Amino acid sequence: MSPRRRDAEGTTSARAVRRAELLAAAAEVFAGRGYAATTVREVADAAGILGGSLYYHFDSKESMVEEILSTFLDDMWAGFDRVLDAGLGARHTLEALIAESFRCMDAHRHAVVIYQKESPYLVATWERFGYLADSRQRHEEMWLALLERGVADGEFRSDLDRPLVYRFIRDAVWVAASWYQPGARMSAEEVAKQYLAMVLEGIQASPED
Repeated sequence: MSPRRRDAEGTTSARAVRRAELLAAAAEVFAGRGYAATTVREVADAAGILGGSLYYHFDSKESMVEEILSTFLDDMWAGFDRVLDAGLGARHTLEALIAESFRCMDAHRHAVVIYQKESPYLVATWERFGYLADSRQRHEEMWLALLERGVADGEFRSDLDRPLVYRFIRDAVWVAASWYQPGARMSAEEVAKQYLAMVLEGIQASPED
């Protein structure tokens, strides 16, 4: 490899690392202050660079939040698709989807908070964020189909309203992003197991306990 090519690859790699660092700083600020309330200067300050230098990596604040959200959603759907393609029964699929949700939350906590808080504003303001609404609809359709399959297979109760069950699971899982901290007392995997125990078995002690 020529020195020129090696230097170019090193520069590209360093730029990619710096870009990732800037996105991480932006995600934390957007999640904490709110996207609309955050200025480019505040993102630059959080990243420890001059405001103008940020435009070397991103052409706008919108481009930053789009990359943050699209990276999160791409990872989430790749994980969900692996679960759905595994051919598991309905209950085991539910367990794996919840575990995958917490894994994704652990990896993209700030992006999850932004997605929850800012999606309506972003979708209403810029056409480029229409994929956020599409992802939300796809998520609901995935869960409703799974619940219907579980009822048909006799694995889930048939007397419960499926849309209500979906909303319960969705809110119980994803609202955890507001308090869950990576590296805290319980890992994402442990929290997922506790959630599954409550969803599938309840909190009432059995006579044997």
